[in-house]
Amino acid sequence: MSQLSRRQFAGLLAGATGALAMPSLAFGAVPRVVVVGGGAGGATAARYIAKDSKGAINVTLVEASKQYYTCFFSNLYLGGFRDYGSIGHGYENLSSNHGVNVVHDWAASVDGSRKVLKLASGAELPYDRLVLSPGIDLNYESVPGYSAEAQTRMPHAWKSGTQVKVLRDQVMNMKQGGTFVMVAPPNPYRCPPGPYERVSMIAHTFSQVNPTAKIIILDPKEKFSKQGLFMAGWEKHYPGMIEWIDPATHGGILNVNAETMEIETDIDTFKADAASVIPGQRAGSIAMAAGVNDGSWCPIMPATMASKADPNIYVLGDASVAASMPKSGFSANSQAKVAANAIRGELTGSRVYEPRFANTCWSLIATNDGVKVGANYKAGAEKIDVVDKFVSQGGESDAVRKETYEESIGWYNGITADMFS
Repeated sequence: MSQLSRRQFAGLLAGATGALAMPSLAFGAVPRVVVVGGGAGGATAARYIAKDSKGAINVTLVEASKQYYTCFFSNLYLGGFRDYGSIGHGYENLSSNHGVNVVHDWAASVDGSRKVLKLASGAELPYDRLVLSPGIDLNYESVPGYSAEAQTRMPHAWKSGTQVKVLRDQVMNMKQGGTFVMVAPPNPYRCPPGPYERVSMIAHTFSQVNPTAKIIILDPKEKFSKQGLFMAGWEKHYPGMIEWIDPATHGGILNVNAETMEIETDIDTFKADAASVIPGQRAGSIAMAAGVNDGSWCPIMPATMASKADPNIYVLGDASVAASMPKSGFSANSQAKVAANAIRGELTGSRVYEPRFANTCWSLIATNDGVKVGANYKAGAEKIDVVDKFVSQGGESDAVRKETYEESIGWYNGITADMFS
């Protein structure tokens, strides 16, 4: 297919849980589900629980931001393929179309014994089931010298918000022939191909406005997602512009100095005219505060996405330990539907279908040069297992690569409708 429509995408994702049945209404109080985080996992979960329960469950979504800017496709904004407004979405339709109570506040803590979510405002939200989809927090200490203060000059732009605009401005205003340095994150992290699509999109912008610029990637990993496809694309579209340096070559990052824009390694000191530092990551702070983490991430039951630490709490998306599934927007959306089906079954007695999961990660290398990697999954006894997988191949025709890019546009339109409509 040349491009996924919203209807086709909705049909594709419906396979994650099957056609959801009407709930069995119970006597007594209406059960309460509170969802924390309004991204691909949380917004989808809130929408599907409310939509398919048709009033049998009271659903509240807690999200601090009134406008959500997707991390996925933010790289295309860096490359000039999207404007910033096109990746922003509001929550009005979740309220008006499905009766979701949308609360714009910060989730502060969880009292699991009382089944209460406490908000930064001081309010408390009681729940029968709590869904946590808080995304990531950043481990600044993973990069020596980097800090929350340093991110203004060396933005990570790895969370929803305006940092990607700061990064775009720095790229556009970098001196002619200057050097852009990106420090890539260690595993595991949100969106495995994302840093390398980012480099591709910045290179695309440089090819138009700063053709003698250089890009250096300092990577703590020995290999990365879709490496062969990216490197072949860089050589084809941006020859001589991008240099990827692995840890064996640079020897490790010793210090980042945001004031002097220098990154010191065992081997050399790199002077940047503009830079993006993406540090290590962990589950969002509310998941850690809830006590459902095992170290940096949150183990889950594969068939339902329920926390292994608390059966009344579900953890979706980047914050979860979903085994073979990468930390991606598509993964979170797929997991949300499995969790929504399980929660409805528990609270209303509606039918629970066999869980199925899916993911695809698309990346744009240059104009109409799109590549992808993905898989289908099933819930095993101990983890989510791969059923089959696919990846773009080297040497594909221009027509195939263009079709892959157009497919990604259809996916974006479909998933954002699935989250916010």
